[in-house]
Amino acid sequence: MTIRVLVVDDQALIRAGLRALIDSEEDLEVVGEAADGLEAVVMTRNCRADVILMDIRMPGLDGIEATRRITADQGLEGVRILILTTFELDENVLLALKAGASGFLGKGSAPGELLAAIRTVAAGDALLSPKATQTLIRQYLAHPDHDETSAEERLAVFAVLTSREREVVTMVAQGRTNDEIARHFFVSPVTVKTHLNRAMTKLNTRDRAQLVVLAFHTGLVRPD
Repeated sequence: MTIRVLVVDDQALIRAGLRALIDSEEDLEVVGEAADGLEAVVMTRNCRADVILMDIRMPGLDGIEATRRITADQGLEGVRILILTTFELDENVLLALKAGASGFLGKGSAPGELLAAIRTVAAGDALLSPKATQTLIRQYLAHPDHDETSAEERLAVFAVLTSREREVVTMVAQGRTNDEIARHFFVSPVTVKTHLNRAMTKLNTRDRAQLVVLAFHTGLVRPD
């Protein structure tokens, strides 16, 4: 099955380079290019991409708002967004994840890393390393939103999970990999992924990245 990719960047040279790289793979195909966020929203609806490579800083509608509009569209529920950024620790990365992106990758990454990242998010997994998770935690706490609901009310959303599902989500938000979680509970990585998939379904989250954001928003996990 071919993974359909939409490339979004305001620099034509970068778009051309990404297209050449992606189209060189048998299982990947660039189905469109967009130079700004508004064009990306329109093209996503028309070309039915599976994965969008989204730049953050663009004239007009930026990548964060474009991501928010795409992920809010029920007709585009299966579309995954991979943020490409010059600065991997930029606070805008957190905003993009909160808007619904499935992960991010630095523009300085090796070509093989980008191709692997596309396949990762297309499969429904999030591209969020443990180190990146910890950085995003610090950024999130430095820029808390002003939610008027109590901590108890926010935390209550996890009542639908089993105790093991809640433990697994907590460890994911702490930056643990599936293999590390599996070793901790003496189970297989497949079992860990099953718990995560069930948790995502119950919590109506798109992927691992959204679980991490939700865990810190509700106070399930704290930096200490």
